[in-house]
Amino acid sequence: MPKMKTHSGSKKRFKITGSGKVMRGQPGTSHLAPGKTQKRTRHLRKEAGVCTSDARHIRQQLANIK
Repeated sequence: MPKMKTHSGSKKRFKITGSGKVMRGQPGTSHLAPGKTQKRTRHLRKEAGVCTSDARHIRQQLANIK
């Protein structure tokens, strides 16, 4: 059986915290910023947690990242 490879797209988009949670960036920050309030764009900078049902599949894609 060959080694499990890390999914290249996933490793750019997700991060696993020390406690094992999977974190993701918030959508809606890349363009059309003038139409959004400053408060809204500021709050979108924070990372959000991935829902538990999706986290299992993402953790599988990030097999070799601790």
